[in-house]
Amino acid sequence: MEPENQWAAFTVERTRTGGVVVVRLTGPGRGNMMGLDFWEELPQLFRELDADESVRAVVLTGAGNHFSVGLDVQEVLGPWMAKLGGEAGATAARRSVLLRLIAQLQSGVTAVAQCRKPVIAAVSGWCIGGGVDLISAADVRLASADARFSVREARLAIVADVGSLQRLRGIIGEGQLRELALTGKDITAERAERIGLVNDVFPDRDALLAAALGMAAEVAANSPLAVSGTKAVLNEDREERIARGLRHVALWNSAFLHSEDLMEAVAALGEQRPATFHGK
Repeated sequence: MEPENQWAAFTVERTRTGGVVVVRLTGPGRGNMMGLDFWEELPQLFRELDADESVRAVVLTGAGNHFSVGLDVQEVLGPWMAKLGGEAGATAARRSVLLRLIAQLQSGVTAVAQCRKPVIAAVSGWCIGGGVDLISAADVRLASADARFSVREARLAIVADVGSLQRLRGIIGEGQLRELALTGKDITAERAERIGLVNDVFPDRDALLAAALGMAAEVAANSPLAVSGTKAVLNEDREERIARGLRHVALWNSAFLHSEDLMEAVAALGEQRPATFHGK
Protein backbone atom coordinates (compact mmCIF):
# COMPACT_ATOMS: atom_id res chain seq x y z
CA MET A 1 0.00 0.00 0.00
CA GLU A 2 1.04 3.58 -0.63
CA PRO A 3 0.31 5.85 2.38
CA GLU A 4 -0.72 9.48 1.96
CA ASN A 5 0.09 11.52 5.08
CA GLN A 6 -1.65 14.86 4.53
CA TRP A 7 -4.23 14.18 7.27
CA ALA A 8 -3.94 14.58 11.04
CA ALA A 9 -6.73 12.14 12.00
CA PHE A 10 -6.47 9.63 9.14
CA THR A 11 -4.08 7.77 6.92
CA VAL A 12 -5.10 7.08 3.33
CA GLU A 13 -3.48 4.17 1.51
CA ARG A 14 -3.90 3.15 -2.12
CA THR A 15 -3.70 -0.62 -2.48
CA ARG A 16 -2.18 -2.56 -5.31
CA THR A 17 -5.70 -3.57 -6.30
CA GLY A 18 -6.80 -0.90 -8.72
CA GLY A 19 -9.25 1.56 -7.27
CA VAL A 20 -9.28 0.33 -3.66
CA VAL A 21 -8.33 2.82 -0.94
CA VAL A 22 -7.92 2.10 2.78
CA VAL A 23 -8.83 4.94 5.17
CA ARG A 24 -7.62 4.44 8.76
CA LEU A 25 -8.71 6.47 11.75
CA THR A 26 -5.55 7.42 13.64
CA GLY A 27 -6.67 9.64 16.47
CA PRO A 28 -4.51 11.47 17.52
CA GLY A 29 -6.34 10.66 20.76
CA ARG A 30 -6.31 7.26 22.40
CA GLY A 31 -8.51 4.66 20.79
CA ASN A 32 -8.89 6.84 17.69
CA MET A 33 -11.01 9.28 19.66
CA MET A 34 -12.86 11.72 17.41
CA GLY A 35 -11.47 15.17 18.15
CA LEU A 36 -11.57 18.47 16.29
CA ASP A 37 -9.15 17.34 13.57
CA PHE A 38 -11.30 14.31 12.86
CA TRP A 39 -14.49 16.31 12.42
CA GLU A 40 -12.79 18.98 10.30
CA GLU A 41 -11.10 16.47 7.99
CA LEU A 42 -13.82 13.81 7.61
CA PRO A 43 -16.06 15.65 5.13
CA GLN A 44 -13.10 17.02 3.20
CA LEU A 45 -11.54 13.56 2.89
CA PHE A 46 -14.69 11.88 1.64
CA ARG A 47 -15.45 14.69 -0.79
CA GLU A 48 -11.98 14.15 -2.25
CA LEU A 49 -12.53 10.39 -2.48
CA ASP A 50 -15.89 11.01 -4.14
CA ALA A 51 -14.31 13.30 -6.74
CA ASP A 52 -11.31 11.04 -7.47
CA GLU A 53 -12.28 8.94 -10.48
CA SER A 54 -9.44 6.51 -9.79
CA VAL A 55 -11.13 5.45 -6.52
CA ARG A 56 -13.74 2.71 -6.88
CA ALA A 57 -14.16 1.41 -3.31
CA VAL A 58 -13.10 2.46 0.20
CA VAL A 59 -12.23 0.31 3.22
CA LEU A 60 -12.72 2.28 6.45
CA THR A 61 -10.97 0.94 9.55
CA GLY A 62 -9.12 1.97 12.69
CA ALA A 63 -5.41 2.02 13.46
CA GLY A 64 -4.27 -0.01 16.46
CA ASN A 65 -6.56 -2.12 18.61
CA HIS A 66 -9.82 -0.22 18.17
CA PHE A 67 -12.02 1.27 15.48
CA SER A 68 -12.98 4.30 17.61
CA VAL A 69 -13.98 4.97 21.20
CA GLY A 70 -16.10 7.85 19.94
CA LEU A 71 -16.40 11.59 20.40
CA ASP A 72 -13.71 13.45 22.34
CA VAL A 73 -16.25 15.20 24.55
CA GLN A 74 -13.71 17.43 26.27
CA GLU A 75 -12.12 18.69 23.05
CA VAL A 76 -15.27 19.05 20.94
CA LEU A 77 -17.89 20.08 23.52
CA GLY A 78 -15.51 21.38 26.20
CA PRO A 79 -15.09 24.93 24.83
CA TRP A 80 -18.87 25.33 24.48
CA MET A 81 -19.46 23.99 28.01
CA ALA A 82 -16.74 26.23 29.45
CA LYS A 83 -18.47 29.33 28.05
CA LEU A 84 -21.63 28.35 29.90
CA GLY A 85 -19.81 28.09 33.22
CA GLY A 86 -22.22 27.54 36.08
CA GLU A 87 -25.20 29.15 34.39
CA ALA A 88 -28.53 27.46 34.87
CA GLY A 89 -29.46 28.07 31.26
CA ALA A 90 -27.91 28.95 27.93
CA THR A 91 -28.66 32.04 25.88
CA ALA A 92 -30.14 31.76 22.42
CA ALA A 93 -26.78 32.82 20.97
CA ARG A 94 -24.96 30.03 22.75
CA ARG A 95 -27.60 27.49 21.76
CA SER A 96 -27.14 28.66 18.16
CA VAL A 97 -23.41 27.95 18.45
CA LEU A 98 -24.22 24.43 19.59
CA LEU A 99 -26.73 23.99 16.76
CA ARG A 100 -24.04 24.93 14.23
CA LEU A 101 -21.54 22.57 15.89
CA ILE A 102 -23.97 19.63 15.73
CA ALA A 103 -24.71 20.40 12.07
CA GLN A 104 -20.97 20.39 11.36
CA LEU A 105 -20.52 16.98 12.98
CA GLN A 106 -23.51 15.62 11.09
CA SER A 107 -22.14 16.86 7.78
CA GLY A 108 -18.98 14.79 8.22
CA VAL A 109 -20.83 11.51 8.63
CA THR A 110 -23.29 12.46 5.88
CA ALA A 111 -20.32 12.93 3.53
CA VAL A 112 -19.47 9.25 4.07
CA ALA A 113 -23.05 8.18 3.33
CA GLN A 114 -23.22 10.38 0.23
CA CYS A 115 -19.84 9.35 -1.19
CA ARG A 116 -20.53 7.72 -4.56
CA LYS A 117 -17.82 5.15 -3.89
CA PRO A 118 -18.98 2.18 -1.77
CA VAL A 119 -17.56 2.23 1.77
CA ILE A 120 -16.84 -1.01 3.65
CA ALA A 121 -16.29 -0.55 7.39
CA ALA A 122 -13.91 -3.06 9.01
CA VAL A 123 -14.32 -2.93 12.80
CA SER A 124 -11.99 -4.32 15.46
CA GLY A 125 -12.01 -3.60 19.18
CA TRP A 126 -14.27 -0.85 20.48
CA CYS A 127 -16.73 1.00 18.26
CA ILE A 128 -18.55 3.42 20.56
CA GLY A 129 -20.91 6.35 20.05
CA GLY A 130 -19.54 8.37 17.16
CA GLY A 131 -17.87 5.21 15.88
CA VAL A 132 -21.30 3.63 15.45
CA ASP A 133 -22.56 6.83 13.79
CA LEU A 134 -19.69 6.51 11.33
CA ILE A 135 -20.13 2.84 10.44
CA SER A 136 -23.89 3.34 10.07
CA ALA A 137 -23.04 5.60 7.11
CA ALA A 138 -20.99 2.85 5.44
CA ASP A 139 -22.50 0.53 2.83
CA VAL A 140 -21.28 -2.70 4.44
CA ARG A 141 -19.95 -3.47 7.93
CA LEU A 142 -17.61 -6.33 8.83
CA ALA A 143 -16.06 -7.13 12.22
CA SER A 144 -13.39 -9.18 13.93
CA ALA A 145 -14.38 -11.41 16.84
CA ASP A 146 -13.00 -8.95 19.40
CA ALA A 147 -15.22 -6.08 18.20
CA ARG A 148 -17.57 -4.43 20.69
CA PHE A 149 -20.30 -1.92 19.82
CA SER A 150 -22.19 0.63 21.91
CA VAL A 151 -24.68 3.39 21.14
CA ARG A 152 -23.63 4.88 24.44
CA GLU A 153 -24.82 8.48 24.32
CA ALA A 154 -27.73 8.04 26.78
CA ARG A 155 -25.17 6.98 29.39
CA LEU A 156 -23.52 10.39 28.85
CA ALA A 157 -26.78 12.37 29.09
CA ILE A 158 -26.73 13.02 25.34
CA VAL A 159 -29.22 12.14 22.61
CA ALA A 160 -27.18 10.54 19.81
CA ASP A 161 -27.20 13.26 17.17
CA VAL A 162 -24.79 12.38 14.36
CA GLY A 163 -26.81 9.74 12.49
CA SER A 164 -27.00 6.39 14.28
CA LEU A 165 -30.63 6.90 15.40
CA GLN A 166 -31.61 7.75 11.84
CA ARG A 167 -29.53 5.25 9.85
CA LEU A 168 -29.54 2.15 12.08
CA ARG A 169 -33.32 1.81 11.81
CA GLY A 170 -32.90 0.61 8.23
CA ILE A 171 -29.97 -1.65 9.17
CA ILE A 172 -30.98 -3.45 12.37
CA GLY A 173 -34.68 -2.63 12.71
CA GLU A 174 -36.70 -0.60 15.17
CA GLY A 175 -36.70 -2.92 18.17
CA GLN A 176 -32.98 -3.62 18.15
CA LEU A 177 -32.19 0.07 17.68
CA ARG A 178 -34.41 1.11 20.57
CA GLU A 179 -32.81 -1.47 22.88
CA LEU A 180 -29.27 -0.35 22.05
CA ALA A 181 -30.01 3.39 22.14
CA LEU A 182 -32.15 3.42 25.28
CA THR A 183 -29.92 1.13 27.38
CA GLY A 184 -26.54 2.26 26.02
CA LYS A 185 -25.41 -1.35 26.46
CA ASP A 186 -22.30 -2.88 24.90
CA ILE A 187 -22.76 -5.77 22.47
CA THR A 188 -20.36 -8.33 21.09
CA ALA A 189 -19.47 -8.97 17.47
CA GLU A 190 -21.56 -12.15 17.62
CA ARG A 191 -24.65 -10.18 18.69
CA ALA A 192 -23.90 -7.49 16.11
CA GLU A 193 -23.88 -10.13 13.37
CA ARG A 194 -27.08 -11.73 14.68
CA ILE A 195 -29.01 -8.45 14.50
CA GLY A 196 -27.56 -7.42 11.14
CA LEU A 197 -25.31 -4.60 12.30
CA VAL A 198 -22.40 -6.42 10.64
CA ASN A 199 -22.54 -8.85 7.72
CA ASP A 200 -19.79 -11.23 8.87
CA VAL A 201 -17.40 -11.78 11.78
CA PHE A 202 -13.80 -12.92 11.25
CA PRO A 203 -11.40 -14.54 13.73
CA ASP A 204 -8.91 -11.68 13.99
CA ARG A 205 -7.92 -8.30 12.58
CA ASP A 206 -5.78 -9.74 9.78
CA ALA A 207 -8.60 -11.96 8.53
CA LEU A 208 -11.01 -9.02 8.80
CA LEU A 209 -8.87 -6.68 6.72
CA ALA A 210 -8.24 -9.37 4.12
CA ALA A 211 -11.98 -9.96 3.79
CA ALA A 212 -12.73 -6.24 3.55
CA LEU A 213 -10.08 -5.77 0.89
CA GLY A 214 -11.40 -8.80 -1.00
CA MET A 215 -14.93 -7.40 -0.99
CA ALA A 216 -13.65 -3.97 -2.06
CA ALA A 217 -11.78 -5.61 -4.94
CA GLU A 218 -15.00 -7.31 -6.05
CA VAL A 219 -16.76 -3.95 -6.06
CA ALA A 220 -13.86 -2.26 -7.87
CA ALA A 221 -13.99 -4.86 -10.65
CA ASN A 222 -17.54 -3.87 -11.56
CA SER A 223 -18.68 -0.98 -13.74
CA PRO A 224 -18.12 2.19 -11.67
CA LEU A 225 -21.13 3.81 -13.33
CA ALA A 226 -23.37 0.89 -12.38
CA VAL A 227 -21.95 0.75 -8.84
CA SER A 228 -22.47 4.46 -8.16
CA GLY A 229 -25.93 4.27 -9.74
CA THR A 230 -26.86 1.29 -7.57
CA LYS A 231 -25.75 3.13 -4.44
CA ALA A 232 -27.70 6.24 -5.48
CA VAL A 233 -30.88 4.23 -6.02
CA LEU A 234 -30.48 2.38 -2.71
CA ASN A 235 -29.97 5.70 -0.89
CA GLU A 236 -32.85 7.54 -2.54
CA ASP A 237 -35.81 6.45 -0.43
CA ARG A 238 -34.08 7.05 2.91
CA GLU A 239 -32.25 10.33 2.40
CA GLU A 240 -35.20 12.65 3.09
CA ARG A 241 -36.18 10.73 6.24
CA ILE A 242 -32.59 10.78 7.54
CA ALA A 243 -32.22 14.51 6.82
CA ARG A 244 -35.45 15.27 8.73
CA GLY A 245 -34.28 13.19 11.66
CA LEU A 246 -30.89 14.92 11.76
CA ARG A 247 -32.51 18.34 11.79
CA HIS A 248 -34.85 17.27 14.59
CA VAL A 249 -32.13 15.89 16.85
CA ALA A 250 -29.90 18.92 16.22
CA LEU A 251 -32.70 21.21 17.41
CA TRP A 252 -33.46 18.94 20.37
CA ASN A 253 -29.87 18.86 21.60
CA SER A 254 -29.32 22.58 21.04
CA ALA A 255 -32.31 23.14 23.33
CA PHE A 256 -31.75 20.45 25.97
CA LEU A 257 -28.11 19.28 25.91
CA HIS A 258 -27.02 21.81 28.53
CA SER A 259 -28.19 20.09 31.72
CA GLU A 260 -27.08 19.09 35.18
CA ASP A 261 -27.10 15.51 33.92
CA LEU A 262 -24.54 16.37 31.23
CA MET A 263 -22.27 18.06 33.76
CA GLU A 264 -22.59 15.02 36.01
CA ALA A 265 -21.74 12.71 33.10
CA VAL A 266 -18.59 14.70 32.28
CA ALA A 267 -17.54 14.80 35.94
CA ALA A 268 -18.13 11.07 36.36
CA LEU A 269 -16.12 10.36 33.22
CA GLY A 270 -13.17 12.36 34.55
CA GLU A 271 -13.40 10.73 37.98
CA GLN A 272 -13.90 7.23 36.52
CA ARG A 273 -17.07 6.53 38.46
CA PRO A 274 -20.69 5.77 37.59
CA ALA A 275 -22.84 8.83 36.93
CA THR A 276 -25.96 9.55 38.98
CA PHE A 277 -28.65 11.30 36.97
CA HIS A 278 -31.68 13.29 38.20
CA GLY A 279 -33.24 14.42 34.94
CA LYS A 280 -32.31 18.06 35.43
